[in-house]
Amino acid sequence: AKVMFQTRGDTKLDLVRYYLAVGDAVMRQMDDRPVLLQRFPNGAHGSNFFQKRIPDGAPDWLHTVTVQTPNGTPSRALVIADLADLVWAVNLGCLGFHSWPVRASDLEHCDELRIDLDPGPGTNYTMAKEAAHETHRLLGDIGITGYIKTSGNRGLHVYVRLAPTHDSVAVRSAAVAVARELARRRPDLITDAWW
Repeated sequence: AKVMFQTRGDTKLDLVRYYLAVGDAVMRQMDDRPVLLQRFPNGAHGSNFFQKRIPDGAPDWLHTVTVQTPNGTPSRALVIADLADLVWAVNLGCLGFHSWPVRASDLEHCDELRIDLDPGPGTNYTMAKEAAHETHRLLGDIGITGYIKTSGNRGLHVYVRLAPTHDSVAVRSAAVAVARELARRRPDLITDAWW
């Protein structure tokens, strides 16, 4: 059996069993969402790559949808419609599921605004947590609830649930406005510049 986590000796089968045990919680977050796969074919200790497109030889029962990447290229993406879709990806060595802020059933409208708080050069996770507190204050000031989650290995995401009435351009504009206001409030801590 392929070892996915060397320190503990956990295998792909252990990971599948874990996902089956927490399946209800996983499906509440990812149900009907297209996902970008972050694959670790040699386990978490090895190199990784991102996979947007599902190969042509994928099983017929797999749920997929054609999405448009930001540059306009169509991609056949995996949709997490049930735990079988998730287990299929785990079998490929997928440890990271990066879900889109849309549902496969309505690709035209975002149902989440995501604020990505990644520590830039010369910063750290403690500073990202402080930025998250500042984000919480800003959202509270305008009567919006955000939900925090860890991202990758050193950042945080704040998710805001939306009614699916706006397209990705409008939602991205809202994210930029939030970033600019955060940078205005705390220029000592937060930048809205891409690095």
